[in-house]
Amino acid sequence: MTSEIPVQDVSGCACGEHDVAVPELDVRAIPHAIRHATVFGALSAVKVGGAMDLVAPHDPKPLLAQIADREAGAIDVEYLVPGPEAWTLRLTRTR
Repeated sequence: MTSEIPVQDVSGCACGEHDVAVPELDVRAIPHAIRHATVFGALSAVKVGGAMDLVAPHDPKPLLAQIADREAGAIDVEYLVPGPEAWTLRLTRTR
């Protein structure tokens, strides 16, 4: 006698919410000590062709240099709002 094991799709979240086309990560409320690590974690979830918008309290040039180093050119950066109170950048994964 063969019985089938029920398989549940665990590829997504069970909260019932749906993703927006381009998620926004506002890091202004994240403590500075973990801010870059938070961005790296969020960026790792972006699939090829996908993007996320990053909102920062200043022009994040040091962070962008780290991303360029870690991602070896796989992330395109577009400034959507160049300050002065907040900077919004679109980070798009190209490969």
